[in-house]
Amino acid sequence: MSRTIQSLLDEYGESHKNSTNKFIHWICVPAIFWSIVALLHAIPTGFLQYVLGSSPFANWAVLTLSLVILYYCFLSIPLMLGMLVFGITCIEITQFVVRNFEMALWKIALIIFLIAWIGQFYGHKIEGKKPSFLKDLQFLLIGPAWLLSFIYLKLGIKY
Repeated sequence: MSRTIQSLLDEYGESHKNSTNKFIHWICVPAIFWSIVALLHAIPTGFLQYVLGSSPFANWAVLTLSLVILYYCFLSIPLMLGMLVFGITCIEITQFVVRNFEMALWKIALIIFLIAWIGQFYGHKIEGKKPSFLKDLQFLLIGPAWLLSFIYLKLGIKY
């Protein structure tokens, strides 16, 4: 059975009512999202460049983000557009890190990924409820949309 974006956001919100847990999510969810984009970007692109040529878009991060954006498209066009902007921002941050840091991108991303997940689980310990994705992996993608829905609410944008 297909669920609406509102029912998914509401279900996600059931385990995110504690203000400290919410605050932690505002930091950790975008950090996890970026770190995954960066880890995907760090994967060698030999096969993709063979198939797609030497385009700057021929990398695993862009390919995966394209599929993620397609998922959001089926849920909500306005949220998909916001997540597209966020995804592009993550790619730009990744490029900045590659250009300006000596440590390998994958190492930086892995450190942020691990710290952010520790934060997430700590937030859920405070909340007293398990993370939603343990029930349904789809909630790994609903978390960022849930945060974006609050931004849209403040801006008066319907999703």
